[in-house]
Amino acid sequence: MAGEPHKTFYLETFGCQMNAHDSEKVVGTLVSEGYRQVQTVEEAELVLYNTCSIRDKAEQKVFNRLADYKKYQKQGKKFGVLGCVAQQEGEKVFERAPYVSLVCGSASYRNLPQMLIQIEAGKQRVTGLDDRETEACFETEFTARTNPHRGYITIIEGCDKFCAYCVVPFTRGKERSRTSESVLSEARQMADLGYSEIQLLGQNVNSYKDPAGKKSFAELLAAAGQIPGIKRVRFTTSHPRDFGRDIIEAIDAVPSLCDHVHLPVQSGSARVLDAMQRLYTRDEYLERISWMKAARREISITSDVIVGFPGETEVEFEETLSLLDEVKYDSIFGFKYSPRPNTPALNLEDAIPDEEKARRLAVVNEKQRLIQKQRNEKYLGTILEVMVEGKNEVRGQWIGRTSQNKVFNFTAPEHAQPSVGRYVTVVATGSFPNSLLGQIVV
Repeated sequence: MAGEPHKTFYLETFGCQMNAHDSEKVVGTLVSEGYRQVQTVEEAELVLYNTCSIRDKAEQKVFNRLADYKKYQKQGKKFGVLGCVAQQEGEKVFERAPYVSLVCGSASYRNLPQMLIQIEAGKQRVTGLDDRETEACFETEFTARTNPHRGYITIIEGCDKFCAYCVVPFTRGKERSRTSESVLSEARQMADLGYSEIQLLGQNVNSYKDPAGKKSFAELLAAAGQIPGIKRVRFTTSHPRDFGRDIIEAIDAVPSLCDHVHLPVQSGSARVLDAMQRLYTRDEYLERISWMKAARREISITSDVIVGFPGETEVEFEETLSLLDEVKYDSIFGFKYSPRPNTPALNLEDAIPDEEKARRLAVVNEKQRLIQKQRNEKYLGTILEVMVEGKNEVRGQWIGRTSQNKVFNFTAPEHAQPSVGRYVTVVATGSFPNSLLGQIVV
């Protein structure tokens, strides 16, 4: 510890699970440097925003938030922009928001301690903007985990896929993996601390390549699942190009590996997939789906879908709808295409009007809602293991999640009230498109 905690900081996080876990590591790093986290901007000496640039208008949201807090500049507060918008905008952040003192991309977080020293010494502008040449991962022993039962472990950072619509290869650098030994060591430490569920993270988690050459991704999954005390292992996000049968074989062989795979498809049209530079065809994607459906365990399959990519015809959109009918996903995240800085799709013509993109997204969501309603109805009367995540006091219902990532709202008699983090068996008595309803089995 660099002395008694006295310097205060406030951190707000935008975006994905990777960002949320990056923030846990950033918080731990700052605390180890003598900072104390506070819950409001007013209390903080250092105000940080960990940003995401995946969605449309992401940059504007960050700059609007910074403008809201410009008034605090006179109070001597320092401001920092972290993450993907920081990497994407670089020095332009200082031009648009001159009161910002720190701009740090996610590939440079390992340099935060030195950057903080510069800020404390009075330097007005400090930057950390590693490009795609960086080989380093952000590993720290100081991660401040926010959930005492489920924790994240980043196993691979960056992306080499260069999908035509995506900023991630430009904001998070090239793919670089941690050694399997360091990942498993962290997982064992978490088990010793009482964590029972871990989730392995990466932009393309199954593109993992052990620098020491000891384990494939599937072997790493299996090894994590065999650590004493770990009851569930999840992983996200997978890329279809690198998704092998060995992953399914590992799920079948190791009971603690959750029977849920998130495999983004983005489009059901082979031509659109090619224009998106997704590196697989519709048929190749469906081949991977067939592997999962042939598994001994029933695997829950979820996905991401983008509608309105430049040039997507009505017929090609219908191909996406037919894919939903064929796969019958347990859930999807649907998005309207939005142009992002530096991406190849910016140069494509045949832009689709926003109102048409909105119509297509509504059609996708409604079709998927009906599929999920049908999928969840089949669980009625079945008994499932649920990890308890919390309680809705208003409804008097406990909230949990199954191995297949199904959300379960359930009741329990007074003498059998569970606690958060416990695993209980629940019988399904009702179903909805996005969740199951049930009661605890005692």
